[in-house]
Amino acid sequence: METLSSLLMLAASIVFVVLLIKVLFKPIKGILKFIFNAVLGYILLFVISFFGEFIGLTIDLSVVNIVIAGLLGVPGVILVTLASFLF
Repeated sequence: METLSSLLMLAASIVFVVLLIKVLFKPIKGILKFIFNAVLGYILLFVISFFGEFIGLTIDLSVVNIVIAGLLGVPGVILVTLASFLF
């Protein structure tokens, strides 16, 4: 009977550790996704700004633009580009 109790306790501990790992790594995954989108957005904004100078399109590489690109990804870059073009 003591062996069954020990096995159940071990199984419950394993399930708890697995759930804890999933809960703890979910926010980290979101942070890594934001950082990846911010870096990709910065690169795209830089490329668009560099080649946009030939047609008169200038984009500031400010923190606000990078945050918008980081939160929204490629659609954020398109939004910043359109806003810069219109205003």
